Amino acid sequence: MFEALSDQVTATLLMSLRIAPTFGFAPPFTLMRTPAMVRLALSLGLSFWLVAANPENIRLPASEALLGAAASELLFGMVIALALQLAFAALLTVGRALDIQVGFGLAQVADPTLRTQMPLVGTLFSYAAGAVFFATSGPADLLAIWARSVEEVPLGGFVAPSDLAALLGYINAVFMLAVGIAGVVFMTLFLIDLTIALMSRTLPQMNVLVLGFQVKTIALLLTLPFVFAFSGALFLRIVRLAVESIPELL
Repeated sequence: MFEALSDQVTATLLMSLRIAPTFGFAPPFTLMRTPAMVRLALSLGLSFWLVAANPENIRLPASEALLGAAASELLFGMVIALALQLAFAALLTVGRALDIQVGFGLAQVADPTLRTQMPLVGTLFSYAAGAVFFATSGPADLLAIWARSVEEVPLGGFVAPSDLAALLGYINAVFMLAVGIAGVVFMTLFLIDLTIALMSRTLPQMNVLVLGFQVKTIALLLTLPFVFAFSGALFLRIVRLAVESIPELL
């Protein structure tokens, strides 16, 4: 009985390395200020449930190979977290580009979870995508991927793929979608820059720099509500692409 309990604990700890990186480092979970102990408890609880629900698929590696198995499981979890991180990184990058365009380059939003600073508009995009993730079947799909991985990938049996074509294609897709979300704002700012540039040729005494920042700030505040109102499908597509691409990246 003691040996069976020991195997159960070992399998749970190994499985938790497959889950913990997502809760610890991947948006949208990092957008919420959740204590580390809660994240750890959630990872261990889900790991225990997955191990207990699939006893026929749990095969512990030999004791001398436990360290390598732990590294393999951690790499597995990092790949899943990477898929989510890239999707939200695309939104943050586009938001950062908008911040620079309108003069918000020095405005940063403190992220208490990761103790970093995030771009102002990019933070709005990230929270919008996070809301779509939790409002749809994102958590359920992520749980389904973990459950399916127990059947497909044995503990300690994950090997990083050598072909990066799927990863590069995924990066290209999420960044194109992110640019599409902010496309209307980019076009508006471009037309404003063009207009101000023409005005500077006819009115050289005008302080074009100050006027441009003021006008573009107003334009951003006026166009952002339309972006969030009419880009719900694109936010949903980014979230779905992030989840659906995880099996292809593994």
